Order: sequence, then structure tokens, then C-alpha cells
Amino acid sequence: MILLWILVLIIVYIKMIDPGKKRKHPVLNVKYYAHRGFHGEEGIPENSMAAFKKAKGSGYGIELDVQLTKDGVMVVHHDYDLKRTCGVNKKIADLTYRELCRYRLMGTRERIPRFVEVLREVDGKVPLLVELKMETCNRKLCKKVARALDQYKGLYCIECFHPYALYWFKKNRPEVIRGQLSEQFLKEKEYELRKEANVTADFYPSKGDEYTVNLKIREKESPLLEINLNVVSRDQAVYICDHWEKKHSDVYSMLIEKLLFDEPNK
Repeated sequence: MILLWILVLIIVYIKMIDPGKKRKHPVLNVKYYAHRGFHGEEGIPENSMAAFKKAKGSGYGIELDVQLTKDGVMVVHHDYDLKRTCGVNKKIADLTYRELCRYRLMGTRERIPRFVEVLREVDGKVPLLVELKMETCNRKLCKKVARALDQYKGLYCIECFHPYALYWFKKNRPEVIRGQLSEQFLKEKEYELRKEANVTADFYPSKGDEYTVNLKIREKESPLLEINLNVVSRDQAVYICDHWEKKHSDVYSMLIEKLLFDEPNK
């Protein structure tokens, strides 16, 4: 039953991010992008108007991050909170835009800009990679960003870690180039398995000289993975069981990686 649900979730995930036909687009041909603007030099903070002006002046494409304030204003900022950039332990989603304007970036005079201000500043001079920052299915953010970009004349691409954003743009703005972002979550999952998983291995006679090997992984009393293998000898069964405790995490990670990321043979 667990494997069935995993397969269903994989199918839904693939359908949500499916790019459709392969497309050529000028935004994909740009070689250099300034990540969060051209920052670092001359004390310029990331995702600031100064960083975007410098990137535009240098002819670089710009990658930036968009999220919503408490009162629904689109602002450009990477982190969900202000601890790293402003030294304040507050979340952007908990502040109105007026409240957000009190703070400055990295000890400079630069404040967190609104997305529409950045669009006006760039004015189509260089292409944009617009990352939507969302931890849940944020339809409001998708709609606001789409409406702002409807009026924008420059090249841009939408990207997000959450597949819902890709699904929303696929459905409502199919002409927009989209990009699914990902992290090394397999390595994180591997750590969790090693730390919390209950791993068991057993075997029993099957038919003739064959044996059935039963391999299980459980997390917090919930079944995560179960594999039944038929082998031709007792020695093979013993060998597999002996190696399961050391190799179970690798097997699990490989299975998920193959199901999620490998392209089917054409």
C-alpha cells in the first residue's frame, strides 16, 4: 500500500512539473546570471536595488527571489526571515510592507525592494530568473507575480522549489518558461534513515531450493519500504540479509532517484 501511494505521488509530481514540448527561448541562451544581483563588491548587499543596477550595467542576467509580505506586497528577498540580512528575528510574512521598510540590508542604507520597483529598474535590459519563494501552495503569490510580469516587456523565466508554482504557470501562463529547482534531499533523507530507521531482514524457504528474502525499513513505527526477493540458494539469502543493514539507505536512495529523476529509455 505504501509503495502504491509513493507511485501516485510520483505521478502527480511529474504531471505538475511536466514542461511539455521542448522549447527554444532566448532566456535559455544567456550564459551569465548575477545570483541575487551583482552583490558583494563595494559593500553591495544581495537582492538590493544597488545589486540589480550593477548587474544591469554589467550586462548580466539577474536571478532574484520574490515573496509576499503580510499585506500581500511582492518583495525581493531570499530568506523567509530577516535574521541573516537585517539582524532581526522576524519573518517577512509576519510584517506589513511599511513595517519591513524600517530595516536595512547588511548594515547598509539599502532596503528590501518591491518586485515592481525592480521590474521598472531593469526595464527589459537584461533577462530575469524569477524564483517564487513558497513553503506551501501559494496561489496568491503566483497570481500577483504573473500579473506583474504580464506588463513586463523583457525576457524572464519562472522557477521554484515547490512544484505547485510550476503547475500554476503551466495551467494559467503556458507560454512562460518554467524551471523546477531541487536540493540534495536524497542525502538528507539518507541521514534520516540512518538515524531513525528500524531495519529488518529475514528469509524462508520458497519452492524447491529457492528462498524468499524479506527486507523492511520502518520509520517511527510506520512502514517505509518492503522488498521481497526470490534467490536460488540459502547462501545468497544469508549474504543479502547480512548486507541489508549497511546498504539499505543506498538502496532506498537509488530507488527514489531512479523513479524520480532518470529519463525513460527512448
